Amino acid sequence: MTTGAPVNSALEALVLAAGKGSRFGGGKLTAPWLGGVLIDGALAAAFAAPVRTVTVVWGADEAVSEAAQAFAERTGQAGQLRIVHAERFAEGLSESLKAGVASLPPDTEGLYVFLGDMPQVPPSIPPLLEEALRNGAQAAAPIFNGVRGHPALIGAGLLSRLSGLTGDRGAGALLDGLGSALALVETADDGVVWDVDLPNDLRR
Repeated sequence: MTTGAPVNSALEALVLAAGKGSRFGGGKLTAPWLGGVLIDGALAAAFAAPVRTVTVVWGADEAVSEAAQAFAERTGQAGQLRIVHAERFAEGLSESLKAGVASLPPDTEGLYVFLGDMPQVPPSIPPLLEEALRNGAQAAAPIFNGVRGHPALIGAGLLSRLSGLTGDRGAGALLDGLGSALALVETADDGVVWDVDLPNDLRR
């Protein structure tokens, strides 16, 4: 049985997993990965974060929802899992994000945004992002070699602004405009920027 970090606040996690994976050829998030399937990596990182629940937002492939449920049951965390379907997923990543945000409890203090095709986010990162938020940042994200990565942690004061996003950039456009209100947490682990686009990427 896997247990997450201690939870002493109303933080939530979204795992965005609604895309078709067209460049991959379809079925990306349920492709074999380290004895399981690809989305397992993102789920493991999300459940290890200091959150109350993990919400998986699916769209194109119902098998992604089934894989998430199987992972949560296998690791003893089914009670923390929430599943949301993004009906307008084809309109871009922002629609998946908005569907997830709309499902959150009203007392949510902060939201981690994980991507389903990023399986190697180190578990040490989410607590550091939480610390940055507690220290006054409006949002926080890891940075590797000058490149901002995932997950992002977005404070409660910004959640309403996510509803106005459009296109395929997700929360990136919002974070770009925060300036010094965005805390960047340096890391030497490239798992915060590495994702899977093509089948050959699974050979890493």
